[in-house]
Amino acid sequence: MTPAPYGLLAEVTHQCPLHCLYCSNPLELRRRDEEIGTEDWLRVIREAADLGVVQVHFSGGEPLVRGDLAELVAEARGCELYTNLITSGLGFTEERAKSLVAAGLNSVQLSIQGENAEASELVAATKRFDKKHEAARIIIDSGLPLNMNVVLHRLNLDRLDAIIDVCESWGAERLELANTQYYGWGLRNRDLLLPSRDQLAAAEKVYQRRKAELAGRMELLWILPDYYEPYPKPCMGGWARTALTVAPDGSVYPCPVAADIDTLDFPSVLAHPLDWIWAKSPAFQAYRGTDWMPDPCRSCSRKEIDFGGCRCQAFALTGDASRTDPVCTFSPDHHLVQDAVDRANETPGAAAPEPVYRRPRAAAE
Repeated sequence: MTPAPYGLLAEVTHQCPLHCLYCSNPLELRRRDEEIGTEDWLRVIREAADLGVVQVHFSGGEPLVRGDLAELVAEARGCELYTNLITSGLGFTEERAKSLVAAGLNSVQLSIQGENAEASELVAATKRFDKKHEAARIIIDSGLPLNMNVVLHRLNLDRLDAIIDVCESWGAERLELANTQYYGWGLRNRDLLLPSRDQLAAAEKVYQRRKAELAGRMELLWILPDYYEPYPKPCMGGWARTALTVAPDGSVYPCPVAADIDTLDFPSVLAHPLDWIWAKSPAFQAYRGTDWMPDPCRSCSRKEIDFGGCRCQAFALTGDASRTDPVCTFSPDHHLVQDAVDRANETPGAAAPEPVYRRPRAAAE
């Protein structure tokens, strides 16, 4: 029996004022003129609710770029869905906050790239850290819970204490410490971003200490850095099991980074209803369950735990989405990850690679 998806990630645009080194959006971003319109998004939200979705996360790019965002939020709330805005905070004015609260927005997740403007410029090619601080104040003043997120990597892990201090001082109720996942620009910048084992261990000790100190005031979550794990993370709880992503152009994916798997033909909401896409489309059936697995996954006792790992990571590193995730120590391709880890742990002194910043295609034209 096909499980019902729990969440919908609505990527309403790829346009964004930030150009983060770790961005996991596809290298080929969708232009504004490729985005589906308001009526299509309203239909998608209704179809998602009928399918069993209970949460909608509005993301991008920067979702505040869309002038119809409040209308989309209102539709989701009318369908009795929990609504969350994932934002850089740039463009989150008091006027926008009022319209989104009136529409029924439930929560906001605000991202930062470091503890100050200099760190933001290094990672995201912008110094507009003050705008993020202002957005945090507006979020709290509007009565919404402030959740925050920071992506961790070689360039900021050593300043984790200061980052946590900033989030606490801004009034965050929850802070997600997300170690970089290497897709899109993150993979392109992997040798720049992948931390050493010692650096990661030191940061995890900071996390454990601060988690205990802040208990009852701010919840801290640590998202595992899977390159240093012996086994891979389960792919979204298994391919096409718990959630789906609708991209700005209406393409539908089992996870946010699956767009790069060019060996699958992912369907669009412009051509098919969401229930058919979820239950019957070949792309969503391709790696669902365990019958598709080759060895070593097929004969592994962990196959119902990690489902062979991440199909997107397998494709990104090997060109074959059906292979065992190279993070796994049992994978015949594990050397692809181990080689990267070995480089990250070499004696300091080697010149760092040049950063490659995320640039929307429209900005370069």
